[in-house]
Amino acid sequence: MQKDNPLHGVTLEKMVTDLVAHYGWDELAEKININCFKSDPSVKSSLKFLRKTPWAREKVERIYVTTFANETSLTK
Repeated sequence: MQKDNPLHGVTLEKMVTDLVAHYGWDELAEKININCFKSDPSVKSSLKFLRKTPWAREKVERIYVTTFANETSLTK
């Protein structure tokens, strides 16, 4: 069990979906400057890019934790 890891059990797809629902693609692209959020964005294309690009995934993980730090869903 990873009590201290706020991302334990949270899939990359859930992170992207929750961030898009919270910010929308345009604001998310401003916060994280990567083309998969700017040019014809979709969850599928974003997941493909983020799975292959560790630095971009780390940015998404950081903003997810920052955005939803007080959410109980992060601890489940």
